[in-house]
Amino acid sequence: MNAGHIKVQQQRIAASVDWTRERFTMDDRCARAVEEAFIRFHEQGLIYRDNRLVNWCPYLRTALSDLEVDHEDITGKTLVDVPGLKDKVEVGVLCEFKYKVKGTDKALVVATTRLETMLGDTAVAVHPEDDRYKEFHGKELEHPFFPNRKMVVIADEMVDREFGTGCVKITPAHDNNDFKAGQRHKLPQINVFTEDGMINENGGEFKDQHRFAARRTVQDALEKKGLWVGKKSHAMRLGFCSRSKDIIEPYLKPQWWMNCQDLARRSVEALEQGELKILPEFHHQTWYHWLRNIQEWCISRQLWWGHRIPAYKVVKPAQAEEKWFTGRSPAEAAAKAEKALGTKVEVEQDEDVLDTWFSSGLFPFSVFGWPDTENNEDFKAFFPTSLLETGHDILFFWVARMVMMSLGLTGKLPFHTVYLHAMVRDAHGRKMSKSLGNVIDPLEVIDGISLEDLHKKLYEGNLPEKEIEKAKKGQKEDYPDGIPECGADALRFGLLAYTLQGRNVNLDINRVVGYRHFCNKVWNATRFGLMYFGSDFTFPGSLRADQALAWEDRWILSRLSFCAQKANDAMQKYEFANATTATYSFFLYELCDVYLELLKPRFYGETQDESILKDRQVAREVLYVCLDWSMRLMHPLLPYLTEELYQRLPPSPTKCESVTIAPYPVHVIAWQNEALEKEMEVTSEIAGKFRSQKQSLGFSPGARPEAYIRHSDPELRTMVDKLKNQISRMAAVGTITVLKEADKDPSQTMRDVVNEKCLIYTKVEGLDLSGEKVKLEKKVTSAEKMVESYKQKMAVPGYEEKVPEKVRETNAQKLQVGHGILQKGL
Repeated sequence: MNAGHIKVQQQRIAASVDWTRERFTMDDRCARAVEEAFIRFHEQGLIYRDNRLVNWCPYLRTALSDLEVDHEDITGKTLVDVPGLKDKVEVGVLCEFKYKVKGTDKALVVATTRLETMLGDTAVAVHPEDDRYKEFHGKELEHPFFPNRKMVVIADEMVDREFGTGCVKITPAHDNNDFKAGQRHKLPQINVFTEDGMINENGGEFKDQHRFAARRTVQDALEKKGLWVGKKSHAMRLGFCSRSKDIIEPYLKPQWWMNCQDLARRSVEALEQGELKILPEFHHQTWYHWLRNIQEWCISRQLWWGHRIPAYKVVKPAQAEEKWFTGRSPAEAAAKAEKALGTKVEVEQDEDVLDTWFSSGLFPFSVFGWPDTENNEDFKAFFPTSLLETGHDILFFWVARMVMMSLGLTGKLPFHTVYLHAMVRDAHGRKMSKSLGNVIDPLEVIDGISLEDLHKKLYEGNLPEKEIEKAKKGQKEDYPDGIPECGADALRFGLLAYTLQGRNVNLDINRVVGYRHFCNKVWNATRFGLMYFGSDFTFPGSLRADQALAWEDRWILSRLSFCAQKANDAMQKYEFANATTATYSFFLYELCDVYLELLKPRFYGETQDESILKDRQVAREVLYVCLDWSMRLMHPLLPYLTEELYQRLPPSPTKCESVTIAPYPVHVIAWQNEALEKEMEVTSEIAGKFRSQKQSLGFSPGARPEAYIRHSDPELRTMVDKLKNQISRMAAVGTITVLKEADKDPSQTMRDVVNEKCLIYTKVEGLDLSGEKVKLEKKVTSAEKMVESYKQKMAVPGYEEKVPEKVRETNAQKLQVGHGILQKGL
């Protein structure tokens, strides 16, 4: 995927950035910073050149950092694909063979998972205290393919006496532990691989064979010589190139390295002391683990694309050992060399390029023109920056490098806060992979795509036909009808709603479709609300403190203030999912389901009544505030939709040119009314029970049957009587009568239990209740059995002493539920 396509994705998802400041790390400005950073770190002694083992990808013919290696656990004998080879390669086996002891008929058995590297063996190691092999210390061995090579038995504590035979073959040029052992014992380092993974001239008769082909031919040759012992399945951890998927080889090669120890220490202290914040905080341990155990960073790469290393080798006069000098030009490097060597020189620039994370690590300040900071207004205004938002998978690749390099070159942190988002996986929790066919392009969710077109996109890559068929099957299972058009807002809202899931997001397209329906609700409800304003309405700018607000007005303003408080808290804490929950719940369940329904009667019919007209004006102004605040609160979450609807709001002296620049609402303490919200909880519970009963009894949606409420709490009964008109509208029933304590149950009604203090009755005159009667009888019978069952359990001798308290509480609750059902049904 190219940068242009990624830019389009960002723009379509409404990334609000200054696109005129787009930067590319290969731009001249950034290249100047890369060159300067390398030279400064080299002059400080932090960058140096050394011949040591690197992670080598033979397929790409380049060194890799530890973080560019994917490690996989191999449980035993396994066949894996390797790029460039037709046949699969056997891994996860332990091969055993013998080395003869010179001048004797004895032999030592060694074991290896990489048989082909025995061509570079220069010793066999045993533990110095292993009695089995003390007689062999210092003895010479015969290499079966290189009889003139000196091989000795060395004693080294690195050997695990309990593993295998207790004898370890030593290949200093192709194994990290062996390399260190070789340095301790001054062993020769014999490289037997070419850069592209073939056997080189040091491999004797196996020269020009692919290293994994040699794995088989070496075994055959050992068998012929009678030195082969056998092989067995063996669990191991294997490194693969994250880009090519080739098996990584430790490879001896001169490279440029960077010592990061001090910079890592300073980066750890920045987080410990609170100067740097990383959110969510559970990533702190990862930061500490990586930086406290940091290794030397191999920063050179053997690639054709990248920033060429500004280091120059002296080629004339010839040097006994390589001499390297850094410079911003060949002339500067030559001048440094001539000063150091005292003679005229010719220099050649290193052809290697820098690891891409080196240039990326400078990004927070290179884009502002560093190192040219004098009279640099951009650098003064914008550096250090404030917030970095990125994926947690590159916390060390990129974030740590930016922090270290900024501290090392500017003395400042590049930003004060890092927000790490989760990684998007498919609905089944699998990593997105082309071979699985589960890679989702955001544009495909925004615009929709057919299953046929999803299949076609598989042919645009380099997947083998077998993998394409597998991917097609996966696509058909997950998206049998393709991906429906969801729009950018629904995708953005959905992704933000997922942000509390931690390290991974299991993206279910059906959930995004659900948010598309929410967007439709916002659109329709807002346009419905706009009809109440009329063409001549202008919002005065704010609500007056002396306005005669209706009960529902005061309630919705209280809920709106609460929503604003929750949204602001969520934004400040980077808990964006909480912002989606707060705004979604307010708009859908409180503004739409309750307030807009309660408003309808206040706007019914034509009138000249002054008090009604004033009430309608109050209602319009409160509704305006609700819609205006809703658009502003939801704008970061639904940018396109809220901008369109905001522009349609009536004029106001406080209305901005765009919702993007409108102030984000904050809660208003004067609006908050807990007592009134508790009243709404009571009325909502009663209204909900009426709606449920209506549906159960088979009333048509437009039916408005008479209803009754009985409440045993005198205070709540008075409150319910005061709000019975609101309950009627919320419940979609007709006239409600609140029964007095002495009143008898109304006739021709069906009763239902709201709670232990409240009963409701719905008039069912003329309604066919035969079906309801059958359901009720079954429910009562089931409840009778349940009550009897729990009574028997609780009557068992020793019940109180033997049964755990939590179980007794659960049983008591279930018994109470059973009694409630019986009370309701009888």
